[in-house]
Amino acid sequence: MRLEGIGLGWRYAGGEWLFRGMNVTVSPGETVGLAGPSGSGKSTLAKLLAGYLKPLEGRVTIDGRAAAARGSDPVQLIFQHPERAVNPRWKLGATLAEGFKPDGELLERLGIQQDWLSRFPGELSGGELQRCCIARALGPDTRFIVADEMTTMLDAVTQAQIWHSLLEIAAKRKLGLLVISHDYALISRICNRLEKLSVES
Repeated sequence: MRLEGIGLGWRYAGGEWLFRGMNVTVSPGETVGLAGPSGSGKSTLAKLLAGYLKPLEGRVTIDGRAAAARGSDPVQLIFQHPERAVNPRWKLGATLAEGFKPDGELLERLGIQQDWLSRFPGELSGGELQRCCIARALGPDTRFIVADEMTTMLDAVTQAQIWHSLLEIAAKRKLGLLVISHDYALISRICNRLEKLSVES
């Protein structure tokens, strides 16, 4: 099974193309880095790969077949701002149980405390909330994680803890990770390779 973006192109209505002919591949068990400055279209590409947007050009496939729409397994997107990815009126326990109920081992591995589950998102720190969003993305059918600037807003210690946990889980489950960031140092440290966004001729 492989996640592929083939000849992807996107632009906003009336605007210039953010990118055209972009090719991205992620295989199970590998961690791929995608770096670039703000405004280069990285977050848009993440949404295309995860099914939140439909490409204007090209296609997204999983194992050679057209990928399903938004929110479908086996591709899960982890956003930069976790507070935008959850319902502020739901307690975290209900949010995590929406798709599946994470077991105690997963919560412990991600450093999630049981009492957080009885709180609302606004009662948690950014790092605590992001850990919960990661847990929600790690369902039993997940095969690929697209992490879009996942820890950019967090302090260095929390970043290190979260990446250590996610990489450990990904290795155990043989998940494919696409790490999108403007931080070249992070990508070079944790990724198997840097994805080169090639342009179709």
